[in-house]
Amino acid sequence: MPGVRTFLGLLAALAACGVVAFLGYCVYFDRKRRGDPAFKRSLRDKRRAEQPKAKERGAQLWDPANEKLQELLHEVQMGELWLSRGEHRMGVEHLSNALLLCGQPQELLKVFKVTLPPKVFEMLLHKIPLICQQFEADMNEQEYLEDDPD
Repeated sequence: MPGVRTFLGLLAALAACGVVAFLGYCVYFDRKRRGDPAFKRSLRDKRRAEQPKAKERGAQLWDPANEKLQELLHEVQMGELWLSRGEHRMGVEHLSNALLLCGQPQELLKVFKVTLPPKVFEMLLHKIPLICQQFEADMNEQEYLEDDPD
């Protein structure tokens, strides 16, 4: 058995050397690539070209003048107001409207799960199928209006 163990040890050592050689190769050429003035210039140009696009996207997402965002925030505030008054049903109604308006309802549900009392969150979860039906009805109505030649 010593021959097999020796063979496996040599095989493992060769594999380790191969891995070290490959990593050295990667590090060497990465440093060479990063040190190249043409690479640095192209990277700078690419970053400068992306800056206005990123600012524009950020402005679109969080623009206070954005009507949909204002409506979403209004619905969440109204839901909070009704919940603070003890009117859970009306609060859930407004929060479900906020889910309907939200572009990422899963993320909003995660926030609601953490912030809402369990009873209210459960009421909201029971309301989700109705929200989905309302969303589908709105989409169908929108398609109908777009297809209408009037």
